[in-house]
Order: sequence, then structure tokens, then C-alpha cells
Amino acid sequence: MSTLRFHAIKETFNRPVIDVQEPERRSEIFGKNVFNDAAMRQHLTKDSFRSVQDAVLNGSKISRSVADHISTGMKEWSIAKGATHYTHWFQPLTGITAEKHDAFFETTEDGAIEKFGGGQLVQQEPDASSFPNGGIRNTFEARGYTAWDPTSPAFIFGTTLCIPTVFVAYTGEALDNKTPLLRALQSIDQSATAVAKYFDKNVTKINPTLGWEQEYFLIDKALAKSRPDINLAGRTLLGHSSAKGQQLDDHYFGSIPRRALDYMRDLETECMLLGIPVKTRHNEVAPNQFELAPIFEETNLAVDHNSLLMDVMSKIADRHNFKVLFHEKPFAGINGSGKHNNWSLATNTGINLLSPGSTPMKNLQFLTFFINTIKAVNDYEELLRAAIASASNDHRLGANEAPPAIISVFIGSQLTNVLDALEKVKNGKLSPEDKTDLKLNVVGKIPEILLDNTDRNRTSPFAFTGNKFEFRAVGSTANCAKPMTVLNAIVSRQLIAFKTQVDHLIKEEKMKKDDAIFNVLREYIKDSKRIRFEGDGYGEAWEKEAKKRGLSNNKTTPEALKEQISKKTISLYEELGIMSKVEIEARYEIEVEEYAMHIQIEGRVLGDIARNHVIPTAIKYQNVLIENVQGLKDIYGKDFKKLAGEQMRLIEAISGHIENINKDTTAMIEERKKANKIEDAEKRAKLYCDKVKPYFETIRYHCDKLELLVDDEIWPLTKYRELLFTI
Repeated sequence: MSTLRFHAIKETFNRPVIDVQEPERRSEIFGKNVFNDAAMRQHLTKDSFRSVQDAVLNGSKISRSVADHISTGMKEWSIAKGATHYTHWFQPLTGITAEKHDAFFETTEDGAIEKFGGGQLVQQEPDASSFPNGGIRNTFEARGYTAWDPTSPAFIFGTTLCIPTVFVAYTGEALDNKTPLLRALQSIDQSATAVAKYFDKNVTKINPTLGWEQEYFLIDKALAKSRPDINLAGRTLLGHSSAKGQQLDDHYFGSIPRRALDYMRDLETECMLLGIPVKTRHNEVAPNQFELAPIFEETNLAVDHNSLLMDVMSKIADRHNFKVLFHEKPFAGINGSGKHNNWSLATNTGINLLSPGSTPMKNLQFLTFFINTIKAVNDYEELLRAAIASASNDHRLGANEAPPAIISVFIGSQLTNVLDALEKVKNGKLSPEDKTDLKLNVVGKIPEILLDNTDRNRTSPFAFTGNKFEFRAVGSTANCAKPMTVLNAIVSRQLIAFKTQVDHLIKEEKMKKDDAIFNVLREYIKDSKRIRFEGDGYGEAWEKEAKKRGLSNNKTTPEALKEQISKKTISLYEELGIMSKVEIEARYEIEVEEYAMHIQIEGRVLGDIARNHVIPTAIKYQNVLIENVQGLKDIYGKDFKKLAGEQMRLIEAISGHIENINKDTTAMIEERKKANKIEDAEKRAKLYCDKVKPYFETIRYHCDKLELLVDDEIWPLTKYRELLFTI
């Protein structure tokens, strides 16, 4: 018997029920551990509170003297809640969060005091030598700076006060995901506000909003620990499909299993305390797959909350004897996990710019931002693809329900008809009849159209879903900052171009504002027609059609990432002040290196499992069969072949699979050695993609065949049926 596997299964049957204490009303504890407006009003002076608000709303700087007052109030608040340490919580280019804890403690001549000053709040100098930097600095130049981001409130997690910060090199370049995002948000605030003033002069600020949907798998901790591939690679590198998977559609929106529900209840309580407004929970399509989603928030805060949530999810899961799998494709043959990013624009006057209104003018505002977004996606589709590129997401894109690697926009047939009607607007000034027809029969009816336009293309990477765009191709492990930086940057750039063109028509061509807007939008509709696609995103037919349209189809991460360093991308980021050429190239270097390392790790793990787990087990079972055949021969003599025919066929089949596993594993290792000698990170990543990774499937194929042939009692690896149906 395979000791570890069966002990793990037995352990899952004896799991105690975890007592979960929930508050009577969630509203009573929401944000209780957050230094929010309510906490600041109680613990800060009026001037200090006003300074924080001014920094949040207007981006003004907080003076060091005011920071001293704020830090004192923050310290007293957090210590009263049991905090003993503080940390600058940041998001380096590793894909996860980072923190270094310091105690509220300093010695004095008389003893000790709790100390936390403005300098400690505003800036720290963590050792940056081991964080990815993409060649921005030498290893010995270890200094990096974390600087307080007052737009994202501090919070207490456990006994630590966590202060959201940006992370930059000592030379000033951004070494994190937050800094470029904040710059992109500032850019779109300015450009979108300028356009929104065409329709409402009272608009002075626009906040991009984000509502992410987090999909994940829950696997019992003991079962996960019994699989080296899950522990080291985050996914199963081999394993035959279970007889029952998701084909009955009986898991989706089904009754949530008791253990999973207890975990969710515990998680949601922690989220409430941390001010993460989680609202939705449900079973997803695949067995043991689930989803949670929050209420929309301002994008920077939403990104921080998602990064924090993933950390909280793992910690709460450990308490409930679970392991959370965030990998985009942890199991072959069933649905993977995404992180749909629902994006929109909200004005300081309370209007969602991607939501139609009750009047033609409000709908013209909607169409302006709606069409400009489509145009931005059309012009920068390759950069959007690069924004969601990773070794893990490559497994998901184009598989089962996930969108393909080809970026397209789905808006539904009825909105397509609206754009077709707008496309027919005559060039130049509109006649009174044109205006009446356009505003009353086309623009005015948009709310009615959307009321019935409920169809959604599940295979679309970028879909309009009523009052927002849903970027569905984002992977479940991703930091939302990267796709949100790109999306807000390209829309900002597009809105700047739009306003320039409209202003030119008004000033130089003496057009009325509405005429000018309609004329520019008409051209954008024509220019971006290729990106709109209403059909099924799978198969060769769409790939051929996309190629005719001139759309990119970058199926792998090394292909996709090249767009990050194109002249077009560098120009975009530099013009908007989001990133310098040095920062852009550094990020590219980091991501291609990260890709190669992911494939390298998976190759090593797969080789180890194949040779040290699968092959020895197969040989052990083969020896049992050989003994059986020998025994039959001893008893029946030359007639033994009639009785041992099946056993002999099994022996030969096992030998064939063992031979192929050894041959392919050796070849994979040799290709890996060649790749490791390549100095150039881009070339190394491409070799890992083209030469090393293809062996994964062939090795897996033969290992999975052996799983079906070898005695279940001695098979060492926990099987899919156990991983996916034990909870």
C-alpha cells in the first residue's frame, strides 16, 4: 500500500468541524481593523485628517510635521487594538506582497517606550537586494525605499499594523506594481475629466473602478501535501482524469459543501474586519472550484484588497486544513481559474460613465466613453495580451471555458446595431433630421436595448456587460495592478486623442459640440471594427478570421511579452509619465526570467516524480506480474501462455511506457541544460517554451497511462478522483 497517499486520504475522513463565529450583523464589524475615515476622525486632529483627505482626493503631499501627528494617532489606534508591530506592506515584482515587521518599541535610559514617528510612517529602507529589479541596479546597491500611499488606508492583520506603500529603487525607478498603477490612475483621471466636462461642467474628478472575481480551488491540506507537484509548482503535472469530472454540470451553483462553507464564513468575517467588501460566494464549474467577488471599489484600493485577500485566503485555509490553489490550470481536463476584472469609470458627481442614462445627452456621454474604450483596446490589443501573460495563464487561455489568446471585444448584437447606425452618420454637420433620428431612434433607446441585451459571450476576453467592461482573460494568480495599469493607460491615451480631435473640429471647422463628437466617434467605430467579435472564440475558424482582421494571436508568454518593449508601448508610457524606458525594459527582463524559472521548476519536479515515484512503482507492479506469469508457467508448463496472455501484455505495455518516460525525461533534461547556458533572458525563455515545455505532455501521457495499469493499492500519487471529490 502507498503509505503517504492512503494516510492522507484517511486523515481527510477524520477532520474535526471548525467552529466559526460570525457576527450578527456584518455591517457592525466592517472596516473595524482599518484606519479609515471614522478611525481618523477619532484619533487625528482636524488639520491632520484634512491633510489625509486632501492627499487622497487631490494628490497633495503631507508635510513631515503633519505626518508626525498622523503616526501618533495611528500608533495609539493600532496598539489599542492589540498591534505590537508595524510594517510597510508593498507589492514587489514577485507577484505577491512583501513585508518587514518592526516593533513599536525602543529602549530609553529609563526603560522602554512605544515609538512610531512620522518618518517611520512615510518612508522606510528595506533591503532590496533580493527583489527582482531587471538590471536597474547592481546587487550590492541594496537600498530600496518604501513610501506611504495614503490613498489606501492602513489596516491591522493579526498583531501587525500594515501600511500600504510604493516600492522604488534608490535611483527612483519603480520596483513594484503599485507605482505605475497610481500613475496610470492619475493620467486617466485627468484625461477622462477633460472629456466628461463636455457633458457636465461639475465633474472635477474621475475614479476608475474595479470589481474583481476571484476563482480558486480548495484541496484538503493532507492530500495537497502528498503531491510534490502541487506543493512545488502549484498544479498537478500529471494525473489521469477522474471518471467523473464536471460533465454533469452538477457542481456549478450547487449546494456549497459544509467544510468549504465554514471556510468561506471564516474568510468573510476576516474580510469584513479588513474592509474588503466581499459579497458573492458560490460553487464554480469544476469540482472543488469556488468563486468570491466583492462590491466595486476605486481601482487602487481594489487591487490592494485583492492582493491582501489572496494572503488572507491562504492563512484561513490553513486553519481549516485546506490548501488554496490559485493556479490558472491546476488540473487537466476541467475548467481553470480566472480573475475577471470588471472595470468602469465613476465621476465625483456619482455617475458611472459606462452606464446609459435617461436622456440622449447622457447616452451620448455613455457612447463617448464606450467607443473610446473599444478604440483603445483595438489599438493596443497586443499590449493587453501581454498584460495577462504568464506561464500559468498560458495553460488556461483557449482551454475549456477560458477566452483565447486573441484579444477581441464582445458588445452584443443590439449594441452592434447601434454602432452600425452611428457609422452611417454623414460626414460634417448633422441636419436637424439626422439629429432627431440619431438622438431619438438610436441614442435615446440605448437603456431599453441594454435591458434586454443579457447575452454574454463566455469566451470573450473583453466583454461589455451592461455598465462595465469585463476583462475576462486575467489569470487567477495575477496581481490586478498590471492589467489595470495597461487598461487605464491605453484608455487615457485614447481620450486625450479624442479631445484633441473634437476640439479641432469645434475650433477650426466651426462645428457644434454634438456634431464634432458624432463625427469623431463615427471614425472610431470604423477604425475599431476589427476588434469586435460576437462569435465563439474557440477553434481554427476564429484564428483564421482574426488573422484576416490583423489581430495578434500570441499563444505563449514569450511571444506576448515582446509587446511590452515595443516602440509603441514605450512611447505610450513615457508620454503619460507612467514608466520610463528603463522601468519598462526592467519589467520585461524580470518577466521573461520568471517565465523561464517557472518552466525550469516544473521540469525538475516532473522529472523527479516520473523517475523517483512513477517508474519505481511501475517496476514493482511489473515484478508482481512477472512472478504471477512465472508461477503459472511452473504449474501449467508450456500451456501457461493461454492463462498468462493478459499479464504478459501488461508487462510489455508497462515496459513501453517506462522506456518512453525515461527517454523523454533524459531529452528534456538535456534541453534544459542547453537553455540554462544561454545568457540572454529572452532567448532562454523562448528555448524553455519551445524546447523544454513540449516534453511535459509526452512524459505526462505515459505516466497517466501507467496510472491506469498499475495496482491502485501501490500507486504513490493521490489521484484526481481523490483530490477533486474529497472535501
